[in-house]
Amino acid sequence: MVQRFLVVLLVGYNTLAFGQSETLFCKQLSALQELLQQVHYNPKPINDSLSKGVFKLFIEGLDTDQRFFTQSDIAFFKTDEYQLDNDIQSYACSFITKYSDTLKKRIANTKAYLQSLTDVPLDYTGKDTLYFKPNNDFGYFKTDADAKRYWNKRIRYLILNQLTENDSILDNIQTHFSALEQELKPKIIQNQLCLLEEILHKNGDIDTFVNETFLNAFANYEDPNTSFFNKTDKTLFEDTLANNQLTFGINTTKNNDGDIVITYITPGSAAYLNGKLEENDIIKSLSAGNEVLETYCASNDDILAFTTNEHNATITFKIKKPNGTIEDVELTKTLLKVEENSVTGYLLGDKAEIGYIKIPSFYTDLDDPEGFGVTNDVAQELYKLNDEKVKGLIIDLRFNGGGSMKEGTQLSGLFINQGPLAILKYNNGDTYTVNDPYRGALFNKPMVILINNYSASASELFASAMQDYHRALIVGSPSHGKSSAQVILPLNDVEDLGFCKVTMEKFYRITGQSHQSIGVQPDILLPSLYDILKTNERYSNYALQNDTIAAAINYKPLKPLPLYKLKAKSYQRVSENKIFSAIVQQNDTLSSAYINKEFQYPLTLKNVFNDTSAYNALWEQFYEQTDDISP
Repeated sequence: MVQRFLVVLLVGYNTLAFGQSETLFCKQLSALQELLQQVHYNPKPINDSLSKGVFKLFIEGLDTDQRFFTQSDIAFFKTDEYQLDNDIQSYACSFITKYSDTLKKRIANTKAYLQSLTDVPLDYTGKDTLYFKPNNDFGYFKTDADAKRYWNKRIRYLILNQLTENDSILDNIQTHFSALEQELKPKIIQNQLCLLEEILHKNGDIDTFVNETFLNAFANYEDPNTSFFNKTDKTLFEDTLANNQLTFGINTTKNNDGDIVITYITPGSAAYLNGKLEENDIIKSLSAGNEVLETYCASNDDILAFTTNEHNATITFKIKKPNGTIEDVELTKTLLKVEENSVTGYLLGDKAEIGYIKIPSFYTDLDDPEGFGVTNDVAQELYKLNDEKVKGLIIDLRFNGGGSMKEGTQLSGLFINQGPLAILKYNNGDTYTVNDPYRGALFNKPMVILINNYSASASELFASAMQDYHRALIVGSPSHGKSSAQVILPLNDVEDLGFCKVTMEKFYRITGQSHQSIGVQPDILLPSLYDILKTNERYSNYALQNDTIAAAINYKPLKPLPLYKLKAKSYQRVSENKIFSAIVQQNDTLSSAYINKEFQYPLTLKNVFNDTSAYNALWEQFYEQTDDISP
């Protein structure tokens, strides 16, 4: 539940008086720990357990893929493992500098080594071996020489893999290998150098990146949905849940050559109306006032941070056209409906008797508590479906990560006459029953709700309420398992220290049960390609535990659905359906041959080609079996 009108000014969170010499990081850390202790649903004590947990999350955040730090670095850092709680309580923040200094050093060493490879012949004879492990858990480098060996192998593998992606015939690559390798090698090295530059400039600079990674680790220790936000983080997060936003109307990506390319222009936007920008144009630089961002070695996140900055209402885009010409295009943001947050409705079947509504998120009007959001849009679709006299409705909540709790309860009210929907529990132990805000139902026909392991939070509130009332048949795979609500709060009501998305409530079903960490269980289980991915909340570090509360709530569910018969018929249909059979087979193959398998092979063109080709063929066969139908 994230609403701009819920962001309040918090007086008293930053009672410590800092002198001019105190760092921004120290102020942020102090404010964050005080806020969490006061408002988090279940704040954890500042002790050695916290220190150990935050330390682990912090190191993982700095070097996620274990590509920089050595074992000696980790041993050097380990002196903080049980000391961070003492530093936090005594407002001693100097510990953070060792991490910035070490990361800078390791990135500088890596850059120097990669640059040295430009004129050095690389060995593709198979003397070296590629190793693959589940989760890529290889540990930290024992020595600097190990780090160099890793990066040397990485460059060779990326070259061979790209050659394989460029040409599906091995003989062609082998015949022209020398020329192809010489042409591709500097591009691959430069691409990796740019990725290192992105890290050095992430969040503005490496020091800020390290500081904010620690702040986020400190917040994540409370639970995986509690996070530190800088201004850009906050804006981007809220944009995913807003129905309108100020925007230029441009989507971008970074291509294989390292260029920032326009991939989409929103109809009706400033970019669209200007008429000078086109898809596939390359953005060379952005300028707003005296601030200029050169896009060479910039990440797509850097572009988003610049264009979403509230101070950059007007930006000049320096564009390179496909024909090579350079143009300057000045654009000013306009208010547009967020395309991704739009309800879509269709009629299905030969006789068009079944309605289908896709709900991408529980978006809302973040600026007006009385404004319209997803509930209003769904209601309009329901009016149309009622006019069409449909016999039933499918609501698709797959990949719907949630959003506004208000919208979740209001949407539920469209499908039941009246009654309780959920129970909120606060950090002081008090509970509150959330009731249907409306009397009467807008739609009374049979319903199916589709969910998967990416359906979370408000999606789960809605699905579980419909399940408890026997109002809908829940179909798919178990949902994400997030039964908590967050708000975004500023760390300080005077200074700009950033924000915290903090868990303040848990919500329960009207039965007193919770889907926290276990998900809403579908009435009808269907195979999904995502079944083998551990994306549910229970796999996250420090996920809130599942529990129950005493519930003495009167509600009047409808007549129970004939689940036994429905499950039996569904099981038979699934077992006979070629698409679902292909999904099950694909999951088994991916799990045994790739995701959970540890394997190795000599680093040669033929071996990389065979490995890449086999993986691509696996998916090609799957799409042939399913006629390109996505589950």
